[in-house]
Amino acid sequence: MTLQKLNAKSGREIVIDPVTRIEGHAKITIQLDASGKVEDAHFHVTQVRGFEKFCEGRPFTEMPSLMARICGICPVSHLIASAKACDALLAVRIPETAAKLRQIMNLAQIVQSHALSFFYLSSPDFLLGMDADPAQRNIIGMVKQHPQLAKDGIRLRQIGQTIIEILGGKRIHPAWIVPGGVNDPLTEEERERIVAMLPEAQKIALQTIEWFGRALEGYGEEIRTFANFRTLFLALVNSNGELEHYDGKIRITDADGNIVRHGVNPEDYREIISENVEPWTYLKFTTYAPQGYPGGIYRVGPLARLNAATKVGTPLAEQAWREFTIQQPLTRSSSFHYHFARLVEILYAVERIQELLDSPNILSSHVRAFANPNSLEGIGVSEAPRGTLIHHYKIDENGLMQWANLIIATGHNNLAMNKGVLQVAQRYVDGAHLTEGMLNRVEAVIRAYDPCLSCSTHAIGQMPLHIELVGADGSLVDEIKR
Repeated sequence: MTLQKLNAKSGREIVIDPVTRIEGHAKITIQLDASGKVEDAHFHVTQVRGFEKFCEGRPFTEMPSLMARICGICPVSHLIASAKACDALLAVRIPETAAKLRQIMNLAQIVQSHALSFFYLSSPDFLLGMDADPAQRNIIGMVKQHPQLAKDGIRLRQIGQTIIEILGGKRIHPAWIVPGGVNDPLTEEERERIVAMLPEAQKIALQTIEWFGRALEGYGEEIRTFANFRTLFLALVNSNGELEHYDGKIRITDADGNIVRHGVNPEDYREIISENVEPWTYLKFTTYAPQGYPGGIYRVGPLARLNAATKVGTPLAEQAWREFTIQQPLTRSSSFHYHFARLVEILYAVERIQELLDSPNILSSHVRAFANPNSLEGIGVSEAPRGTLIHHYKIDENGLMQWANLIIATGHNNLAMNKGVLQVAQRYVDGAHLTEGMLNRVEAVIRAYDPCLSCSTHAIGQMPLHIELVGADGSLVDEIKR
């Protein structure tokens, strides 16, 4: 495990570099006043990928497989959003069975990704303590001190990945989802293999929900201070207002649960979402366009989806969420509750996979529609584990990519993460008496969002750039900023 590195600049700044137990590379800077109190704080994403430029000039049919390479944790999300954008370029309605099979793979990814976030990355804080030795505060430490819970997390992730492998041929970067549908139908043998794993996954999810629901009683201070503030919430919902991950329309609700916008077609996302950049990070900031930047702050992801939905949509997950909201009626704005929301979504995903596998046409061999490009612009939107994912493509008459824009969940949450870092730092950090546990809490608020920085480091316009040349004695020799 890489330990946090503290760097005090004239007693006025604390740098946490790197932020640990997240996907990708980032740092946090905390600015102190003369008395050592926190004055400001920022979450800096320090890597850049640029997939939007890599794809220019390539055949659009390559986009799903190419976009899946953005991330090894949630490649299925990019497969689906990209394939849906390509469906729009073809102007085809894909076969019903293909849509259901895509949904099953996406739900399996929800299971494995949420299990990774909850059990591997965040549970060490819950089980071993925010102030525990960082050399032990990890999944290995959990295996030693809480072996059954650690095994449950590993098994749950394995089940999600195995379902992806059964459908797509491999666990990471499957090329099975394609423009127009999927490559191969589901066989009866494959269906039975998936069905056989679901009872175990459901049992683990229910046990963990029960345990964590009790454990929340010991985290009142974190619930009050971990990015707990009023924002909007944005998510897809289906025609019944229920939780949705593959299709549906965009709904925006406020902190009180009131619907601000409903029924927005995903292809009209530019009417409600604006994109903004800052010079100190490679990660874009999105806001609710009618309220401007930075006033239109909103959140996406599992907590936002459950807050935005009128109902969950499956019986056990519905019950778990209703019981939680009764117990926590005034704190659904706390980002600490992203952790519980992930568990509810795991349970929902398992139940929903079973429902889809019970569909009468799930074994149909008609799983792909074929066509030439019939539109020069296509938009695909789906819900990734971390939140709403948007792929927007433009092609030329030969089907070659001319332009792409990706809006990733972590970009949606960027304003909230930065505001959360400041809130937690002001509550816990004392510049005169620093402890590792203080700074771990600042990192932990970022882990609540489970950011995927490899996915999200794309920018519109000119990319910000900051290069520092540091001498052997640590002094700043020169710097370039753009």
